[in-house]
Amino acid sequence: MSSQTDFLSAINQIAAERNIDPDEVLEAIKAAVISGFRRDYPEEDEGVSLDVEIDSQMGSIRVYADKKVVDKVTNKATQISLDDAQEIESKIEVGDHIQVDITPSGDFGRVAAQAAKQVILQKIREAEKESVMLEFKDKIGEIDYGVVQRMDGDNVIFEIRRAMAVMPKEDRIPVEFYRSGARLKVLIKDIRTGPRGKQLIVSRADPDFLVGLFKIEVPEILSGSVEIKAIAREAGSRSKVAVMSTSDGVDPIGSCVGQKGVRINAIMNELKFGPVEEKIDIILWDDDTEEFIANALSPAQVERVEIMDEDEHEVKVIVPDDQLSLAIGKEGQNVRLAAKLTGWNIDIEGETVKVESNDAYGKVGSEDEEDSDAESGTDGSDADASGSTAEEGSIESLGLSSRIVTALDKAGITSVEDLKAKVDAGEDIAGIGPKSLEDIKKAL
Repeated sequence: MSSQTDFLSAINQIAAERNIDPDEVLEAIKAAVISGFRRDYPEEDEGVSLDVEIDSQMGSIRVYADKKVVDKVTNKATQISLDDAQEIESKIEVGDHIQVDITPSGDFGRVAAQAAKQVILQKIREAEKESVMLEFKDKIGEIDYGVVQRMDGDNVIFEIRRAMAVMPKEDRIPVEFYRSGARLKVLIKDIRTGPRGKQLIVSRADPDFLVGLFKIEVPEILSGSVEIKAIAREAGSRSKVAVMSTSDGVDPIGSCVGQKGVRINAIMNELKFGPVEEKIDIILWDDDTEEFIANALSPAQVERVEIMDEDEHEVKVIVPDDQLSLAIGKEGQNVRLAAKLTGWNIDIEGETVKVESNDAYGKVGSEDEEDSDAESGTDGSDADASGSTAEEGSIESLGLSSRIVTALDKAGITSVEDLKAKVDAGEDIAGIGPKSLEDIKKAL
């Protein structure tokens, strides 16, 4: 009885130390014994199906081979004669299969255990890793603390409790430096299966990381009285977060900012690296599209919003001339984030100055627009933000997008008169697609 106690207690001890199922350890031992047997007794392993039986009471290990009962044995590894089979089981017949004990005598137990040691350890590591992955399966989308261990190429390796997690390059905040031993908040983003098995993926650049920080700092979001409806983020630089209240008397923007800005400052401090910080604009969500777009361009003031094409999600926004640069933002960032937040392509005009925000400024392009971009060989990233007034009779005076103007210039069309003659004659213009042609006809 002591053998049973010693054997089972050893199994239970391994399982408890590694926090895995004892059955996983038993399966690992069986796999290890088979591996050791195939290695040290190759003459017994010529295509034979092996099975291992562990006697938990005696602590013994037996190896069995599946053999076919035949009249004449031609392969001892896979066949057994009828007479020998009937000594094991009297009612067996030719053509049946039987489990035959082929456990070697002598020191097989010691030799097999030594040969299988690495296999057992590997199985235990795999089972432990699977157990850890299951622990994090229900935590995807949540924020947790991780400790930076090292850099692995462009990836950052974190330790989160018992798990090793990977932060790929695209999930890093560009301006951050990850110092070994630093303790940082990260988003549990995903569990992916790769060449090394399952890997825990974490992120600090994902928009959901910002959502998670708001949930930590703003109780109203966690309780559901304030809801984050949309988010647009350029990690390490600037973000826009659209919020709304689901309860009467709750100010969604005030809840997110906190008294004297304490809540929003806590979030920004988490994203701050040295003198560089990520600015966050809290935007009031509105079911009215025009109102929401006007809010999204904050801090710029908006005179009016005109929906130009609802199917293509195109709008024109008129702002005071002195607000034009603020509405566009540095390198078009403000209008680009507003476009991402609302899902609309935003063309901005001053009261006397026209500016079109194209792809680099957050354009949500339609298929037709992408086709015409390909025809013209441009990427739609130009924007005319100058305050100069176009001369009468020039192409610029038509108020066409800078992409169309560029394509016309490449085609050698520099005046309204030349353009009108080409259109009236029905001639094809290089770089101008069907949708762009419609825009030209409207302008003429």
